[in-house]
Amino acid sequence: MPRSFVSVLIDTYNHERFIEQAIVSALEQDFPAAEREIIVVDDGSTDRTPEIVKKFEPRVRLLRKENGGQASAFNAGIPECRGEIVAFLDGDDWWAPQKLTRVAQAMNADASVGIVGHGIVNVQRDGRERAEVLREGFHFQANTIDGALLFRRRGAFLGTSRMAIRAAILTWIGPVPETIEIQADEYLFTLAAVFMGAQILPEALTYYRLHEGNSFQLAGHDAQKLRHKQKSLAILAKSLSRQLEIIGVEPEVCRTVVEYTQASADQLRLVLDGGWPWETVKTEWTIYDILHPEAPFSHRAFKMLILFGALFVTPKRFYSLQRTLAQSGFYKHARARWLPVPEMEHIQKDWHAGS
Repeated sequence: MPRSFVSVLIDTYNHERFIEQAIVSALEQDFPAAEREIIVVDDGSTDRTPEIVKKFEPRVRLLRKENGGQASAFNAGIPECRGEIVAFLDGDDWWAPQKLTRVAQAMNADASVGIVGHGIVNVQRDGRERAEVLREGFHFQANTIDGALLFRRRGAFLGTSRMAIRAAILTWIGPVPETIEIQADEYLFTLAAVFMGAQILPEALTYYRLHEGNSFQLAGHDAQKLRHKQKSLAILAKSLSRQLEIIGVEPEVCRTVVEYTQASADQLRLVLDGGWPWETVKTEWTIYDILHPEAPFSHRAFKMLILFGALFVTPKRFYSLQRTLAQSGFYKHARARWLPVPEMEHIQKDWHAGS
């Protein structure tokens, strides 16, 4: 089987506590060092991140730039990559040792695959770990309705520290709009999955660290961070819709691909700025129907009852009440016992103690 040269692109910002583990996990891959390069793009860190990265030179190449967000970091790093495959890694995550070998094998075995993702281990703030892997639907392309439906429930397996993309596709995609300061990875993996086939490996090969500095997985109701996230999601949805139209994707496919991202942006807008009660109902049902299409009738009826009540309060009041209930031990116990949130049947989740 032919080999491919792989570029590892690590984007980082103020990750002095984590960046060394990310780099070491890339250096210690069971993949020939002569067949890969490691580039770290430092997005204007104000801590010791650049100093730590420099310890690994010349095995690692450091690119420094002014702070501009994830999209600008990608735009600075991708043109510097010499590999036929570019594997992305956030500076606060790390990889399992066999990551690059498995990804390169999948790419080399099937020329129709342009992007490869895989399972993930979510490392909680208390040190516990939850592995998530895909049960079925490992191959798809998001250029048809059926492919788009598979794609939008599998995007979590294609995020930054999971995605490896053929360099040729990155050239077709071109620069990421730099107004997408967070979640710029979704711009890349969405278009890559439209241009060519996507494959999800049935293994958890990335450790995704949850911590107080996360820009996307937020621990609490921080209005400033939520507004930053809302703005990026709204721009992302608009940018993807425009680009999909330009490359000739059918309108219904485009809507299906972008619907969840747009609904997530709308939800945050309603949380922060309010709106009409009917917008709450429409947005919440859209998200629910995408995430839980296989939910039992009892749970769907309960959701409908909740959303009926949402018609009589403002969106900001609805989401405030929702946060209050989420903090109630009695409510959480009652829900877990009598009406638990449906599991996604296509995802297997396993909890275990941290390593």
